[in-house]
Amino acid sequence: MSQESLAEITTPVRHFTIQLSATRRGARLARLLTERRLDEWGESYDAAAQVVAELASNAVLHGRVQGRDFRLALKLHADRTLRIEVTDARGDRVPRLSVPVADNAEGGRGLRIVSAYAHRWGVVETPAHGKTVWAELALGRQDLSGPAV
Repeated sequence: MSQESLAEITTPVRHFTIQLSATRRGARLARLLTERRLDEWGESYDAAAQVVAELASNAVLHGRVQGRDFRLALKLHADRTLRIEVTDARGDRVPRLSVPVADNAEGGRGLRIVSAYAHRWGVVETPAHGKTVWAELALGRQDLSGPAV
């Protein structure tokens, strides 16, 4: 495969990025903006809105640093894979990718929701001691009735 062909596959067809306040209002706005943007792009948004709601909520609850915002990025690729990225300022608080959550646990359910909707997700470090939690969804192929959590 040539370098040019590879660039076509990996380069997003559509891209949206916004910086939001690390507050509950900012987290709600992230979800609403995701719904609006995907609707404008002609895509279903139910699953993506759920994932964004969980990741933005985690950024606000667990990734907040006084005076620092969080960033939402949506990248839609030609194969209709949507990559959602939420970047916050707390690189020292990284979610565990494979820790089971007990049914009566007080935390961790949000990442089970992300796992149920996304075909893959992960965490990467960012400059200035932050982190980006990302998830990829295959739009149009998920069950819109919701995950079995």
